[in-house]
Amino acid sequence: MQPPFVAVEIDAPVATVTLSRPEARNALSPGGIAELMGALGALDEDDRVRAVVLTGGPKVFAAGADIAEMVTRTPADQLAIERGPRWQPLLRFTKPLIAAVNGYALGGGCELAMMCDMIIAGDGARFGQPEVNLGILPGAGGTQRWPRTAGKYVAMEANLTGDLVDAERAYQLGIANRVVPAAETVATAQELARRIAAKPPIAVRLIKEAVNAAYETTLTAGLAGERRSFHLLFATDDQTEGMRAFLDKRPPHFKGM
Repeated sequence: MQPPFVAVEIDAPVATVTLSRPEARNALSPGGIAELMGALGALDEDDRVRAVVLTGGPKVFAAGADIAEMVTRTPADQLAIERGPRWQPLLRFTKPLIAAVNGYALGGGCELAMMCDMIIAGDGARFGQPEVNLGILPGAGGTQRWPRTAGKYVAMEANLTGDLVDAERAYQLGIANRVVPAAETVATAQELARRIAAKPPIAVRLIKEAVNAAYETTLTAGLAGERRSFHLLFATDDQTEGMRAFLDKRPPHFKGM
């Protein structure tokens, strides 16, 4: 029996999800992806958890797909593997999700990091889409999220050459929120998660939805959605608490109501 691919640790209100197959550089097999999606689905339903950190550990985030498993696949095999909502639990995840990236985040591993809401990069992190060197192209958003984040010309170079981008360059391109010493990557992501987890949960969820909508809607539609959410938050206890606390000059206590 294969050991678990995912380890989950909850230190409420923050959960840390660790990809734990370092001997395979955390290669993303179909079974591993399913296990990760199951863990995220469970955390999305867990009321103790308000923010999540996703990491691959101190040496590697995830070095893409398992090539030995892919080499003999036919198009029909690939379609069969990908039937159903393969990445949907992550894409529908309602809570802030922060990638803590050390070492290589390549291919599907890079795409996985870029599906998260924020990225903290260790100073030795390397991002890249080397699929072109294997005769294929990215299949989990690499050709789509790179241009939306770093622009068309950077995306073309990254996808057409397969060259790697180091942590500092990733920060300059807006792919990483910050670069920290590798030994501090996970702790920095957890501290950021804890800060966000202290904010009003309903407002946090609606902010995440509004920012993500900016990538998929027109400005007019995005502004309308933002305004609806703005109005909706005036029906929450946390809005009253936040404003009362501000006027009373005391820290707010948010309950997610």
